[in-house]
Amino acid sequence: MKAVLQRVKSASVTVDEKLVSSIGKGILVLAGVGKGDTEKDADSLINRILKARLWPDEGSGGQWKKNVQDLEGEILCVSQFTLYGQLKKGSKPDFHDAADVETARRLYDYFFQRLCAAYKPERVKNGVFQAMMDVELKNDGPVGVNYRSADAAVTIEINTQLPKKEKKKPNEGSESQTPAESTEDDKKSYEFKLPASLLE
Repeated sequence: MKAVLQRVKSASVTVDEKLVSSIGKGILVLAGVGKGDTEKDADSLINRILKARLWPDEGSGGQWKKNVQDLEGEILCVSQFTLYGQLKKGSKPDFHDAADVETARRLYDYFFQRLCAAYKPERVKNGVFQAMMDVELKNDGPVGVNYRSADAAVTIEINTQLPKKEKKKPNEGSESQTPAESTEDDKKSYEFKLPASLLE
């Protein structure tokens, strides 16, 4: 799954000129479901959203210290299949990486229900799946002496399908490894240290 998180002072969703949902200080989450996504991706996304440290600690003055739970902020979720749009050729977006409608609806509903359960249901709001939504928001950006310039908004992207970095094997790159193994032109050589008594 993909999500774009925006730190907001307020946000709302309107459908057919009727207010559907609104929040105060918190996060606007634009969430999309891709091909091959599972409930495991949804659970991973939820965990990362709730733990994302997007706010400063006003007491210590340090940036990126507090998450939405620390502030008891609100979350507004909006389904957004266009996160999977790509301009591979020409100027027309390609959405082939997005999940089909039924799969997307099922996983998005699972994502929203699990997010409510993991946080506080009364603080998690929703848009309308597959509807023409008007989304309004008031961005909340960091302004402080630690920044070279004042940003207008905090916008973070999360993608649960990004490849993970390979972990190094134990003792990989260690010069003191015995036996030491080195590869060159696909050939392997081994070096063994022999006791001094055998060399006399």
